[in-house]
Amino acid sequence: MEPSRRVRVRSYPQGTLPNGTLAPWHYTSKRATRCVEEIAMSRDQSWLERTLYGTGTPSPLARLLAKHEGLAWASVAGLLLFTSWIVERTAIFAPWVALVGYGLVGVIGGRQPVLHLVRALRRGAFHLDIDFLMVVAAIGAASVGAWAEGAFLLFLFALANALEEYALDRARSAIRNLADLAPAQARLLRDGVEVEIPVEQVRIGDVLVVRPAERLPADGTVRTGRSAINQAPITGESVPVEKEPGDEVFAGTVNGDGALEITATRAVGDRTLDRVIRLVEEAQAAKAPVQRITERFERIFVPGVVVADILLIVVPGLMGWMPWGESLYRGMTVLVAASPCAIALGAPAAMLAGIAQAAKHGILLKGGASLEALATVRAVAFDKTGTLTIGRPEVTDVTPMPGVTVPELLGIAAAVEARSQHPLAQAVVRRAAADGVTLPAAGELQSMTARGVRADVAGLPVLIGSARLWTDDGVAFPAEITAALAEMSARGRSMMIVRHGDRWLGVLGLLDPPRPSVHATLERLRALHLKPLVMLTGDHRGVGEAIGREVGVDEVRADLLPEDKVTAIHELMAAHGTMVMVGDGVNDAPALAASTVGIAMGGAGTAAALETADAALMGDDLARLPWAIGLARATRRIVFQNLAIAGGVMLVLLILAASGILTIGPAVIGHEGSTLVVIANALRLLAHRVAKGRSNRGSMIPSRHPYPSRPPSTPRPRRRLEIRRNCHGRSATRSRHGGRTSP
Repeated sequence: MEPSRRVRVRSYPQGTLPNGTLAPWHYTSKRATRCVEEIAMSRDQSWLERTLYGTGTPSPLARLLAKHEGLAWASVAGLLLFTSWIVERTAIFAPWVALVGYGLVGVIGGRQPVLHLVRALRRGAFHLDIDFLMVVAAIGAASVGAWAEGAFLLFLFALANALEEYALDRARSAIRNLADLAPAQARLLRDGVEVEIPVEQVRIGDVLVVRPAERLPADGTVRTGRSAINQAPITGESVPVEKEPGDEVFAGTVNGDGALEITATRAVGDRTLDRVIRLVEEAQAAKAPVQRITERFERIFVPGVVVADILLIVVPGLMGWMPWGESLYRGMTVLVAASPCAIALGAPAAMLAGIAQAAKHGILLKGGASLEALATVRAVAFDKTGTLTIGRPEVTDVTPMPGVTVPELLGIAAAVEARSQHPLAQAVVRRAAADGVTLPAAGELQSMTARGVRADVAGLPVLIGSARLWTDDGVAFPAEITAALAEMSARGRSMMIVRHGDRWLGVLGLLDPPRPSVHATLERLRALHLKPLVMLTGDHRGVGEAIGREVGVDEVRADLLPEDKVTAIHELMAAHGTMVMVGDGVNDAPALAASTVGIAMGGAGTAAALETADAALMGDDLARLPWAIGLARATRRIVFQNLAIAGGVMLVLLILAASGILTIGPAVIGHEGSTLVVIANALRLLAHRVAKGRSNRGSMIPSRHPYPSRPPSTPRPRRRLEIRRNCHGRSATRSRHGGRTSP
């Protein structure tokens, strides 16, 4: 069943249009570029389309009619049908008047399926489908004198088409609204002067000004200013995030009360928002296995129905069992009853709604196959750093040697580590700053790979590193150092030993703390009967087991290289069946690919996370994982419900129609009614909510009135009018550190 079309769409190779110009960024994808062709619209447009798009100022009535064109045509057909029926029953006019009315109903109601068949014949791509069955059934009914029933069939077919398109558009519109998140204009700072330019002209390195309550036009880093930014449209975080110089920001997010200057780091087409749009569009197009099964069923079933129906018409007539007119009428009724519309739409409607609802809550799925596979997982594996933990180490233990003060130990260590960008080094610097420690001057930093660092302070060398830095040279530790190392190692700390000249200053213990929501998340996963919950980490066993005990996983596998994680995934899948792997999308890429479903954390921050895994949590909220699995299971359940409803109704209608009990009118009502029921059942997924007690405000999809509201000075862009203009064409990776400071 072909949905109502407001514009004509064709596909071209990526990035090009027929005239050779580059396509606009928001129509490029991996497989094709979809673009609206003005050059073809004049021939194929209806009068409603020309009324809306043929002038620069469409009237409100034309805009409303074009938005609901299918319903408008169906309403006209319904009015004509009712009028013709009254004329036929009352005989106030000649009988041919009613026949003309029924004929007009057939023309209006059958307009879309007939045009679809004509286009298919023109392309040489004709095949027996549902549209063909409906047109043949209507013509057959009219040929035996059942004009009213034939017209009624096409009227209900058109009405059901329009209602289905309207219902499915609720899911599609949520995805389309993503394109409206980023403003059409950007405020460029050029030679100290603010200049407004089209957002397509923003280049990497440009300095952009963002005023309070405005949406950000580009991905970038904060250059000057501080503000709380609502990142819900991209990451799903429900609480605005404080941003300061050096922090990363995303296009489409909403600035708070402060003014910002940002340096663009990605051009239009490569922004996080653009990648999300492309991937969601591809996800909508990607078919789940159950969808492919139903399509194969339709391709086999429809020709089989046609052959069986021909036999049902011809055999009784030839054998004299019933009059030809009666056998033809019964055959047309069987055609209507056997049309598998509901079966064809049951799975894709549910998948579309599920993908849209996941995106609305900050979860990007790569397609129906990923959603279906997620519903079947039985176990979960997690990376440690950045997944179960925050990914930002903290100094938890400061153990100075006798005669050494805590400020002295922290000050000298921080003075040396301030010159390093290693996460553990930055943790020491943050702790010293938090304690208000004054740092002495330090000389040039020298790195000793996998062991530590060296720099001069007050004319004496300072060595900071793991025990290997000294044990490899046969140096013995004082008893106090040995005791501190043993105590911290037992608690899973990473350790940094500090020595200044000939003096042992002490030991620093560091820990990457677990995420605050991790305990509740694991309990919710267990409530979904997912077991075991396994942590895979490249850290030493002591560190891994300490974190594992703290967060409450069922099993810890430590000292794993990337290839070891793949082996672990294969072993777990052999023992427990399907499983999901959650990691950072970069270091864990092999394990993500090896698992049934790979989910990348923090997809908004890394391009690799969006490309590598089957799904991505756009924020760092691990608590959305059990909700996503629950949504996938609900989607799978609704798909099976839809197939059961559609198959059951079709079987009953077929039996009644073949036995002669059912006429065309009730068959049409049952057929179209079951189709609308499965669509409505699928749309229930749009109401699937996060767990009670969690905010629903975090969203990749903007509401009708997103928070904070758009200021009056920045009106919402008119995407449809822009699409026509743009058709002519207008010219980090996170990594996990470790090793050098571990015992």
